Amino acid sequence: MRPSLFATVATVGIAFTASCALAFTAPTTALEGVASGVYEIDPSHTSIQFGISHLGFSQYQGRFNAAAGTLAFDAKAPEKSTLAVTIDIAGIDTNNAKLESELKGDQWFDAAKFPTATFTSSSIEKLTATTGKVTGNLTLHGVTKPVTLDVTFNGSGTNPFANVAALGFSAHGTLKRSDFGITQYIPMVGDDVSIAIESELHAKR
Repeated sequence: MRPSLFATVATVGIAFTASCALAFTAPTTALEGVASGVYEIDPSHTSIQFGISHLGFSQYQGRFNAAAGTLAFDAKAPEKSTLAVTIDIAGIDTNNAKLESELKGDQWFDAAKFPTATFTSSSIEKLTATTGKVTGNLTLHGVTKPVTLDVTFNGSGTNPFANVAALGFSAHGTLKRSDFGITQYIPMVGDDVSIAIESELHAKR
């Protein structure tokens, strides 16, 4: 008796899952084990979130959905690595279409005039085997200011789905939006903005 289509699909799916499981090894958390080279941000596994006080009642959350960039990693001297990131301002996401339209307007980010924000590292400080500080120039709303992020190295290994060397980082920091000329509704809407980043990067092919 011929196997059903469902059984065939199920068998293929199980075989694929099993092969991925066999190929996958847990990421190593040893920063020294990462190969030198250029790594590119995986936009589908990168999250750039921000939080800001709203009338003192809540820390309102939002995110930017579109980011691209590269990390030129030096395994022998991680502090000599360089990072460059570009964020599409039009990709702002607050789960509120009306608010998103307002934030992209000229009283806030003015996305028509300043469509991107960029971050370029100027120094990297290694604190422990898996933590450090990355300082760089953030250009936002046409203004460039230094920003420092606390960074944690999460691990590196081979991504079995993409079949490519991968590594991941978490980063946190704060900035004052007034430093970048975005002052609407201060102090009712906070000046201090928290930043939380989760990012996976793949070796450039």
